Amino acid sequence: MAWGYLIIAGLFEIIGVIGVKRVAERSNFLNNLILIAGFIISFTFLTYAMKDIPLSTAYAVWTGIGTLGSTLIGILFFKEPRNALRVFCILGIIFTIIGLKLVS
Repeated sequence: MAWGYLIIAGLFEIIGVIGVKRVAERSNFLNNLILIAGFIISFTFLTYAMKDIPLSTAYAVWTGIGTLGSTLIGILFFKEPRNALRVFCILGIIFTIIGLKLVS
């Protein structure tokens, strides 16, 4: 169950980061709500996950999910550059997350 909580925490971190981007573009109630709610929910589930998953593993996986998701959202929706090196780095993050899951 802890790994499920950690995945949910990572997904809500992505939502929080989308909120940061939206607030940077235009600060209004909805964008601030997305930012604040995303991070509150993310931290809540991260706390639940850390009851069973070691801090170092949970934090690394959580930030990895957030980094991976934010990069993909940036490429797909915010016209950020995509190139082979970025894709290679994304794959590195994915394999690192899988590796951490396998050794914990």
